Amino acid sequence: MMKSNFAFVLLNSAIALALTACNGSDANAAAASKVSQKNVIFFLGDGMGLNTMTASRIYAVGEDGELTMDTLPETGFIKTFSKDAQVTDSAPSMSAYMTGVKMNNEVISMSAETNAISPKADYTSNCGVGNGVPATTLLELAKAAGRGTGVVTTTRVTHATPAATYAHACHRDAESDIAAQFVPGGAGFNSKLVDGVDVLLGGGRQFFLPAGANGKRADGRDLTAELQAKGYGYVASKADFDAVDSSKIDKLVGLFTSSHMSYDHDRDPVKEPSLAEMTVKALQVVRKNKNGYFLMVEGGRIDHALHETTARKALQDTVAFDNAIKAAIDEVKKTDPELKNTLIVVTADHDHTLVLNGYAKRTGKTTTTNPGVLGLLRNYSDGSIAKDLDGKPFTIIGFGNGENRPAGKRSNFADLTDDVVFASNYHQEAAVRVSAGNETHGGTDVFIGAMGMGADRFAGTLDNTHVFDLVKTAVGL
Repeated sequence: MMKSNFAFVLLNSAIALALTACNGSDANAAAASKVSQKNVIFFLGDGMGLNTMTASRIYAVGEDGELTMDTLPETGFIKTFSKDAQVTDSAPSMSAYMTGVKMNNEVISMSAETNAISPKADYTSNCGVGNGVPATTLLELAKAAGRGTGVVTTTRVTHATPAATYAHACHRDAESDIAAQFVPGGAGFNSKLVDGVDVLLGGGRQFFLPAGANGKRADGRDLTAELQAKGYGYVASKADFDAVDSSKIDKLVGLFTSSHMSYDHDRDPVKEPSLAEMTVKALQVVRKNKNGYFLMVEGGRIDHALHETTARKALQDTVAFDNAIKAAIDEVKKTDPELKNTLIVVTADHDHTLVLNGYAKRTGKTTTTNPGVLGLLRNYSDGSIAKDLDGKPFTIIGFGNGENRPAGKRSNFADLTDDVVFASNYHQEAAVRVSAGNETHGGTDVFIGAMGMGADRFAGTLDNTHVFDLVKTAVGL
């Protein structure tokens, strides 16, 4: 009887082990299938140097607060110099992230030897024969792997940063050709995009429409009509954007303005979607791809406000960019709660010359009644307004160079007040005077942060070209 019971126990144990192995195999297969959907969201704050990040944090949540980008678990620094310049512009910097190739200023996703040659008057290429070859981008690798792809920006979609994901040009200003590279099957189409990028949202209608029809295309083509003929949904207003059912559409282009979209400070929410709204809509479309997706999101107008030295607009656009990061994380976690299949990267392409003067009393966040970091500098010891050697007040935020540089001694000018410097169109004072709108980029290293699948690789001080390899490896491209 004991032998019989012992045999019965052994039999049950064998069956249990077999079932466990079978179930484990099924679970492993399911897990492997799920992990095969690998996603990356690449956030780029154009011109968002460390000083701009710091000022934006104080502006939005005070010295003790945190932006979403501050909470990313893996962080590091990026060296941004280009092949021919200590201080890069957006074209080679973003291209370095997208291709792993160090290239010359103003060149978009081309080989290292490519020379930047200004385009023709109609914004078409003037590169000449033999001036470099295209360098493969992360977005193109995603298309080759059968993944969903999307590009979201607050600039023209043909501007340097978004263009570096899907186009190739010896000069960033060849925006008519860049637009043509986006349109499947049309003249000039970038065939590495296969059936085309799935989502494109931002500004820049003028390079998709013919001259005489509110556009700048000299070839007479209406690229918006061509895109619709290829199966794209096309929207040009906030109302139409809101009406898009992402569950029923696989291809979407939204061009909401003729040129760049409005600064977030000036944006009419009835007319233009926010960067966060565009990001979520794009995610809802591209994540339907069973193989995963690549999505690039640019807070592009941070850079433009910094060039203008209108700090209030720059900080507000940085906060809008941070809101898009938060919205994306929240949206992704609906289907990938632990980010096991999704890598999120946040960085900038270059710095600017914005500085925070010291020693300022803590201001707390900016409100309608408190200019905060945008106000005059007050001494931390007693709260009195600080004075320079001319006996004049000055602001907490300044610029290394910019258009607002008083000619002569500042003692000859009226005192600045909080009301004056808190105005949305106030141009902060600069140490070196340059022409209007032409404050320059800076050469300081920029922030990079990451979370999710493969994020632990993003640490230390990295060259911008190395980020390409890290992303490619992390998501198996």
